[in-house]
Amino acid sequence: MVEEEKKEELSEEKKEVKPEEAQEETKEDAPKEVSEKKPAGKKPFKRRPRPRPGEPTEEGFIERVVKISRVSKVVKGGKNFSFSAMVVAGDGSGSVGVGHGKSNEVVEAIKKGTTDAKKNMHKINLSGDTIPHEVTGKFKATSVLLKPAGPGTGVIAGGPVRAMCDAAGIKNILTKSLGSRNAANVIKATMDGFIRLRLTRRS
Repeated sequence: MVEEEKKEELSEEKKEVKPEEAQEETKEDAPKEVSEKKPAGKKPFKRRPRPRPGEPTEEGFIERVVKISRVSKVVKGGKNFSFSAMVVAGDGSGSVGVGHGKSNEVVEAIKKGTTDAKKNMHKINLSGDTIPHEVTGKFKATSVLLKPAGPGTGVIAGGPVRAMCDAAGIKNILTKSLGSRNAANVIKATMDGFIRLRLTRRS
């Protein structure tokens, strides 16, 4: 009899539990959602799109990296590595320059080379989108032959010479590199040929 009375009391207590209390218990048992609030006043970071090779930057310059060299220096504790970059910059309308940059990081070397190229700009005499006449540029053991071409020909040139033509805004040209194929010598020989261009004959 005692066991039956206990069972009846337990069943009555279960019935007396209110639905509101049951809901509160379920809410307490459920995991609390952590609400992440973004700090007010800070704008989201947006990465600036980098211009593709041959496309003008925001300043209107066309920048091309011609060569990146890694230089190692042997010291007592091991080796120290640095980088040198050769960069060509131009406005696409007849002005072009060559620059060199050195740094312990590639990005800084390219940045220094670009700044140096913008400081050493040369104005080139062009005839439309090509050169006015045939010319040969020379620098030490390298010679670069430049010939004018008709519309639709395009830039027939290798890597360093093509970079120079793109930066200067030349669309149609025939070129041939003779002698040493060193990128630095080819660039300087091409610049020598560009400087020799004339629109009128000398008397």
